[in-house]
Amino acid sequence: MAAKKKEISLQININNDEQWSEALALKGLLVVDVYQQWCGPCRAVVGLFRKIKNELGDELLHFATAEADGIEALEMYRGKCEPTFLFYAGGELVSVLRGPNAPLLQKTIQEELSNEKNVLEHGGARRAVKDEGLTEEEEVNDDTEDHPHDEDVTVPTDKSYTVAIIKPDVVAHGKADEIIMKIQDAGFVILAHEERTLTEAEAQDFYQHKAAEPYFQELVQFMSSGPSHVLVISKTEGCEDVIPAWREFIGPADVEEARREQPESLRAQYGSESLLNGLHGSSDRERASRELAFFFPNFSFSVWDSRPEEEPVERTLALVRPDAARENREEILSRIRQAGFRVAMQKELMLTEEQVRLFYSTHVEEEYFNSLMENMTSGLVLALALVKEGAVEHWRNILGPKDPIKAKNEQPDSLRAQFSVENSSINQLHGSSSSEEAEKEISFFFPPEDTLAVIKPDTQHKEEILEEIQAQGFTISQLKDTILSREMAEEFYKEHREKPFFSQLVDYMCRNRGEFCRAQKSTIFKISFIR
Repeated sequence: MAAKKKEISLQININNDEQWSEALALKGLLVVDVYQQWCGPCRAVVGLFRKIKNELGDELLHFATAEADGIEALEMYRGKCEPTFLFYAGGELVSVLRGPNAPLLQKTIQEELSNEKNVLEHGGARRAVKDEGLTEEEEVNDDTEDHPHDEDVTVPTDKSYTVAIIKPDVVAHGKADEIIMKIQDAGFVILAHEERTLTEAEAQDFYQHKAAEPYFQELVQFMSSGPSHVLVISKTEGCEDVIPAWREFIGPADVEEARREQPESLRAQYGSESLLNGLHGSSDRERASRELAFFFPNFSFSVWDSRPEEEPVERTLALVRPDAARENREEILSRIRQAGFRVAMQKELMLTEEQVRLFYSTHVEEEYFNSLMENMTSGLVLALALVKEGAVEHWRNILGPKDPIKAKNEQPDSLRAQFSVENSSINQLHGSSSSEEAEKEISFFFPPEDTLAVIKPDTQHKEEILEEIQAQGFTISQLKDTILSREMAEEFYKEHREKPFFSQLVDYMCRNRGEFCRAQKSTIFKISFIR
């Protein structure tokens, strides 16, 4: 019985509006785990809450669970199963945290409790926040005007850009809007803005270059613990390269170093430790290009010029074969940028023999094909989608002749001459032969992605939803209006079988007709022209 009493005293159970009002009137800090009846409170944090309560033994610290279904003030949290923790002091929301991230949760509790004690002892105002993950429709519309969606964003090709991330810990503390204002006040231009919660797989992919670091798993867990704000940033006149300007503005990655050497930097002001340093910035142009492709695959580049329309901006495929990719990757990328190309998309991959045969199907009967096959499967190939006026012809001109010996003799400054491999008849760089071939080859290395979209039963305005899907650049290749059988619904949601809401979810999916769409979207950047 004693254990049960301790459990009850640990968390207050709030089930209606009256109990909610009573809880908000408590003196001190109230940490609320918001849940729904079909989802249940987050059991994973009960042990942490007990540990914190026992260690601090503070009467000003209160924990509660609140069922959103029965509380009017929590209506906006209905229909969501992600663990959400609301921090209240003096009846005001002072912080929000999503996901059962124990280190961040403990840190937030300690900080907000300290802040509230300071208010109670010395007076002063509390810093109320709003839950940025739950904005009203009109707020979303207003925000869209300030931060256009990536589908509508245009940037001149002669402007540099960087990708910035306001990390989950800063967003959870309600500081994102404050930081965005400082960014704009400093003369930076926000070209795109998206709030996004990374999955663990996405975080692993984004930080794959840090996979060997001892803190990698902790970094992945942290970056997928809650929403981040992802920004594409440029700079006004007088700044040729925004990347060093942005990195100077946010300060060193090490928070202690930032506080010591650049106390006015964003990381000094908002970071707390190495991983929780508040903000991210692309390290160089190549990384910025990769990160832009990761978060905004349909970001638009616009070109202002007075050239005749017969010289349009176009795309071409460039391949850097394994030997050159291994030995001269950075130098080749630098030469590409110096030649005025924009790298719209890039990836490194190990090709199979089957993929080589398929890509070079017209060369299979040539006597050099076996050497080509051996070369192309000997290591990682760097594939690039390049953008420029007359990209196909320009790229082929700077490549030089296909034969490395001929390239050295006739065009010693060409890329194939300068990056040739001793005693090899295979040149180290590939370029598309025509605009038509470029489109086919780009699709080979950067194929459109498929996804399944389900418009659930009883959803209103299905036609408008389908129109919006297409307006966002997706192609609906298949559409089926059907009622799922119980067996089909159970199979479709089998990964949720052990969840308490599984039966309710299956019943809901079987009770009426739903729309099942196969949607496809290109991963290649869109190019727009402004003349």
